[in-house]
Amino acid sequence: MPLTQNPAHPDAVIALPFGRMGLFCTDDVVLHLEYLPPETPLTPPSTPLCRAVAAQLSAYAADPAYRFDLPLAAAGTMFQRRVWALLQQIPPGQTRTYGDAALELHSAARAVGQACAANPFAPVVPCHRIVAQDGLGGFAHSTAQDGYLLGIKRWLLQHEASSRSARPHA
Repeated sequence: MPLTQNPAHPDAVIALPFGRMGLFCTDDVVLHLEYLPPETPLTPPSTPLCRAVAAQLSAYAADPAYRFDLPLAAAGTMFQRRVWALLQQIPPGQTRTYGDAALELHSAARAVGQACAANPFAPVVPCHRIVAQDGLGGFAHSTAQDGYLLGIKRWLLQHEASSRSARPHA
């Protein structure tokens, strides 16, 4: 599988209601998505797949119940893929704690957190739906309790909670 032209630079940078997102794609698969600082210059999608990714992310921003259908590159360890599969089972508007996810996966909360931090496909694979027992917790390698990354997590959770399909986790 050929990599993006320049892996240090996204193939596209798009503006979404929660901030900037870098899209890294080949002609055939999404390699990863990356939350970027708000001052990052925009780069329009120039390939059919990048345009499809941008369109689907915009559709999600308009409707938190939107279901993504994108070709994601194979990534992660077996355990990370188990965590990411669990994330995709959590409906929009619902959350689980790192501890809840760890119990379900017969693992440790810290391992779940590390797998969430390694997720290359947020928000398509919704790691924002995993929260700490006493608050938001980290997000996208962020340890600060403020800043643009946790602002993105707050926006995503509020966006999904406001949808008609949102129901509390049982």
